[in-house]
Amino acid sequence: MSDDTIRVLLVDDQSMLRMGFRMVLSAEDGIEVVGEAGDGAAGVSMTKALQPDVVLMDVRMPGVDGIEATRRILAEAPGARVIILTTFDLDEYAFAALRAGASGFLLKDARPAELVAAIRSVAAGDAAVAPRVTRRMLELFAERLPDAEQAPQDDSRLAALTPREHEIFAALGEGLSNAEIAERFVLSEATVKTHVARVLGKLGLRDRVQAVVLAYETGVAGR
Repeated sequence: MSDDTIRVLLVDDQSMLRMGFRMVLSAEDGIEVVGEAGDGAAGVSMTKALQPDVVLMDVRMPGVDGIEATRRILAEAPGARVIILTTFDLDEYAFAALRAGASGFLLKDARPAELVAAIRSVAAGDAAVAPRVTRRMLELFAERLPDAEQAPQDDSRLAALTPREHEIFAALGEGLSNAEIAERFVLSEATVKTHVARVLGKLGLRDRVQAVVLAYETGVAGR
């Protein structure tokens, strides 16, 4: 196994689904399934022990569900990336997991190529779901979640942004791509990419999905 091999942990209470994912991923160069867990609690402990790069996490499991497991994993292993597995698009449970820190979600019946692409994307620091989809999920589910705040929250991290970076952050909150941001502000895509990286770094965010959530919660991107 080379140093750049992506280590994956499978967490799902359905053993047949884990078997299917393992078969797909084992056939891929540069990806290794390092373990399987049948529930969220085991997923948390195995993440701590095995230090995977990416965790494929079922969102609905008995006991500790994927939302709580995601919270615990990212509190104990902030370097891990979590992809939520869900049975249907725009699932409010999947959205709650994004708010808990997951880097995206994937339908359980996704094609093998989609599964592999999502894992590689998240391992590289990108998101496994289009930020625009996250934005739509915010609009549909945010106020229905038990812990959702009805009023925008202040966040002291925003003070570290320059005026231009604040504009870029607001555009990220709208779910815009780099090309769309470049067009809006008449910048090159390379410049936008640099700004985005600085914004994410200053705000301590893992990816663009987290930027969308924070922009919405702080009122930077309109509700």
